[in-house]
Amino acid sequence: MGQCISAIQVRYPSSTDLTPTEIPIDSGLNQAGQYDIVAVKDGNSGENLSTMDAILSLDDGRWLHPTEDSRPPLLDEAREDLFQFSNIHQPCPPPVLARVQQDIAPIPPSKVADPRPGPAKPSQDGLPDSNSYQHLHVPVRLMEDFLRLARANTQKNLETCGVLAGSLKNRVFHITTLIVPKQESTSDSCQTLNEEEIFEVQDRLSLFPLGWIHTHPTQTCFMSSVDLHTHYSYQIMLPEAIAIVMAPTDESSPHGIFHLSDPGGVSVIRNCQQRGFHPHEEPSDGTTIYEHCSHVFMNPNIKFDVVDLR
Repeated sequence: MGQCISAIQVRYPSSTDLTPTEIPIDSGLNQAGQYDIVAVKDGNSGENLSTMDAILSLDDGRWLHPTEDSRPPLLDEAREDLFQFSNIHQPCPPPVLARVQQDIAPIPPSKVADPRPGPAKPSQDGLPDSNSYQHLHVPVRLMEDFLRLARANTQKNLETCGVLAGSLKNRVFHITTLIVPKQESTSDSCQTLNEEEIFEVQDRLSLFPLGWIHTHPTQTCFMSSVDLHTHYSYQIMLPEAIAIVMAPTDESSPHGIFHLSDPGGVSVIRNCQQRGFHPHEEPSDGTTIYEHCSHVFMNPNIKFDVVDLR
């Protein structure tokens, strides 16, 4: 690369510099670029002349005989003027910041996190305290009704997802609303659409986002790496948020209620920049990345509403 001269300051044109020059309406040009006929009254003849004729009539004979001051410079003079600018260098353009793809080192097999959930951690005396999660109650019929709503997709081997929302009363969270948003699904993924509609329902009904629920039509009951990243966005907003997985074909475990282990699993997902399906490194504290919830209780007395936005 050539040597850049940093002493010369480059001034980039502003938006005003790029504004096209406006041509006055009375400039004598029409839209086709032709001269209009304008009335120019000659003092001698009294006739109307065209614009070009009016301009030519101003020639008193000196245009054909230029003076010495108006003649073009000699070749030597022009060459001397050109030489004065020969030492000016065009500054180099500023460097462009390129996006560099960092190589992700493979995780040693012994360090790969277990994809299965860990056991629930029992709270002391079965009661919540300042260092544990608040209790969260789930309506008993919620999961059954959600499977009914997802049946058409399940038969097509497509996932279905929903948002769990509710209220807080006497330091206990209650899921009172199941929101089924517009969504796009595959056999192993589900993407919500028009999320502003979800927020509008939660705001209108004064609801807390308490987690989410989704199906695994033909897979077992577990949380994939994509599920873990999805749930991270819920759990950092509310530590009590839960993820319910419904696996109707898994006879040993047709459903599960999970959350990220804290701080181990939360830290792993927070520091992970990968997307799609990928392995995670096990937490440094030796725990599993996610686990069954110990603060969730099935409550047969809670009534809930279903808001299907599809």
